[in-house]
Amino acid sequence: MISIKKAAYLISSPSYDKCPTPNRPEFVFIGRSNVGKSSIINAICLNEKLAKTSGSPGKTQLINHFEMVTGVAIEKNQVNEKVLKWYLVDLPGYGFAKVSISSRRRWEQMIENYLRKRENIAQVYVLIDSRHRPQKIDLDFLDKLAQWQVPFSLVFTKADKETQRVVNKNVKDFLAGMLQNHQFLPWHIVTSAVKKTGREKLLQHIIEKVEELAE
Repeated sequence: MISIKKAAYLISSPSYDKCPTPNRPEFVFIGRSNVGKSSIINAICLNEKLAKTSGSPGKTQLINHFEMVTGVAIEKNQVNEKVLKWYLVDLPGYGFAKVSISSRRRWEQMIENYLRKRENIAQVYVLIDSRHRPQKIDLDFLDKLAQWQVPFSLVFTKADKETQRVVNKNVKDFLAGMLQNHQFLPWHIVTSAVKKTGREKLLQHIIEKVEELAE
């Protein structure tokens, strides 16, 4: 059993070297603009007002850190628990944000520097809209992460917005597209922020990584 003891906004940074001291494992969320990133973050933290959601893509323009404190029961049916501290990071979306070319290039450079130089990144969760067929921009971004040797997993979002049949086909086709350039498929999960589908498994995946790094 995992409990959220604290989920609080900490700071927004314009570059990786302005981020908080890298003394906790960091779990990063990024995806194409309007993929539902803020909604997933809020669902994980059980706080609908934590990350700012917007109908206008491109609202996230900085590296946003959230301070997370979670409790994990040591044994089932036991009151005792261990407390784990980590950072959740919300990165700007890539893709269709209506911004100038110079602003987009600045964001891209900021994101690349952060992903390649921030030494405490434990996992990057790349959000993919499950309503759509595989998008080249998503596959290209995953190729970059692999090239940079950044550990990543996939979070398919908005599963409640389409039929299960369509979602399953889009996920299957996306993974097949990945296999053209990747030898192994990453851990992946299908989610819905509205219905909280996949929330517990996603949070469990994070906590397992935190525990591994704490050993």
